[in-house]
Parts: sequence; structure tokens; C-alpha cells
Amino acid sequence: MYLMTDAVTDTGAGPILKDAQRFWRLPPQQLYRLLALTRQVDCVELKLVVPEAAHESACSSLGVDLCSVPARTVYFLDTPDLTLERAGIVVRIRSFRNKPDDSVIKLRPVSPVDLRSGRKRLVAEIDAMPGGFVCSGAMKRHLGKRDVERVMTKGRSLRKLFTNRQVKLLTDHVPVPVRVDHLEIFGPVDVHRVKIRPDGLGRTLSVERWTYPDGSRILELSTRCRAKVAVPVAAEFAAMLQAYDIDISGYQQTKTRATLAYFGRVREGCGAGRPAGHRRTRPPARIRPLHR
Repeated sequence: MYLMTDAVTDTGAGPILKDAQRFWRLPPQQLYRLLALTRQVDCVELKLVVPEAAHESACSSLGVDLCSVPARTVYFLDTPDLTLERAGIVVRIRSFRNKPDDSVIKLRPVSPVDLRSGRKRLVAEIDAMPGGFVCSGAMKRHLGKRDVERVMTKGRSLRKLFTNRQVKLLTDHVPVPVRVDHLEIFGPVDVHRVKIRPDGLGRTLSVERWTYPDGSRILELSTRCRAKVAVPVAAEFAAMLQAYDIDISGYQQTKTRATLAYFGRVREGCGAGRPAGHRRTRPPARIRPLHR
């Protein structure tokens, strides 16, 4: 989804922008919109979903062993018919082993101009991947250790994981009345992530693998930068990916949409699925080793 903005007349077209386009792969008008947005936000995250057949080779090339790091567990909340997703609202909770959990509510797409008014107190950033980008605004709450686990395993209120301000943000933007405790749980997804500094990239690269209960996986490579240097960083990112023989041309998807779709299919395959408000879920799936 693209946020419409005024076209940029001076794109700074040149070798660096052309190299950045090797990663972004955007038509001219969409590129202009992206460049306009970079003048209105502070941060850009560049993301690449690696084709599943290339997961092992990409990790081997980068020298990454994701099985050696502790897993975190991710859940999304939505209505059974994905009312929130259709309204551009993401509700996510994460459970960590060795640090405090967190919850977040995101709106996307959003206008950076609206966020600068300070009314919503959201953190705005651009997520950009080959063929697309979106500007999102997020409101996060830092929780205590094992707070999410206690909610999931003991049937406690989901509402307790969110601040009043987060809940108001949700209810102000959802098209129909909803209660957090009546939302469906889409999860668990086991996530392994490591951060490295590969040759050719002058910043940290995050390597993140999402593993679903049936063993299917998403592998995402990402790096963050200040918006004003997004063009040279995208060019550098594209060159690094090429140097490590990582394909940029594969199908791209957001982890949120993939997770909602996955658990939606699971529900359909199991019949009517859980009624709204049912808060219990299966324990996190065991991670399959990454064979090499």
C-alpha cells in the first residue's frame, strides 16, 4: 500500500539513486512518493524477504546460525474476519525469554504531517521492500518479563497488555466497536533473530526467521537508517545482497499479513475455529533445526 504524496521534481537522479533502485524496484511515480516521504519522517527500515528455497544458502553465506539464539514468540490480534487488518491496524504482542515483553499498535498507512501534530504520539517510519513501501505509526508499551506468557497460559485478560492510550488509538480507528478481550489470537509464531555487520554494509543487518506451527518459514533481512540517507543506504544494501549472492527479485510479503493468512487457513481447515473472545492458544511450536 502506498501513501499518496506530492511528486518530487528533483529526485537527485544519478548513479546512487539508480543503485538504490536495484533494491527498491519502484515505478517512477512511486519512487517520487517514497523520496517525498523520506523528507517527512526520521527513520526508514529496508526489508527483504528471502525465497524459502534460498533460506539455508542465505544464512550460510552470511555466516548465521539462527538455531543458536533464543526464540521469541509473536502473536497478532484481530477479529475473525480481519476487520483490523482491512482498516490498516496492526495489534501485536511479543514474548521474550531474557528481556521484558512488549505490545504495539500500528496504523498504516499514515500521514507524517498528521503525526507531527503530536495528538497521537506515534513513532513514524517507512517500511520499504522491493516493489513497495508504507509509512506506519506505532505506539508501543514495554511490559514485564513473562507478562505475555501468563496471559496466554492462564487465560488472563488481553486488555492488561495494553495502555489506555493504546486502546483509545485502536478504538478511534477501527470502523466497528471492538474490545481487546474479544479479539482472536493469531499465533504463536516462533522468531529467531540475530544482528550482524556484514562486509559491504556500514551498519547492522537483522536476520530474522519466523517459524509457523507446520514448520513453514519466512526469512527476512532488514536494516534501519535515518531517512535522509535512505538512498545511499539502499544502494549499499543492494550491493551487499549481490555480493552475498542473495536474490532480490523474489516475492515480497509483510510478516503481519502472512501470519494472519496462515492462521486464517488453519482455522478454516479445522472447521469453525475459536469463538471471539477465546484467549487460550497452543504452546509455542518447537523449532526445527536448520539443516545445512
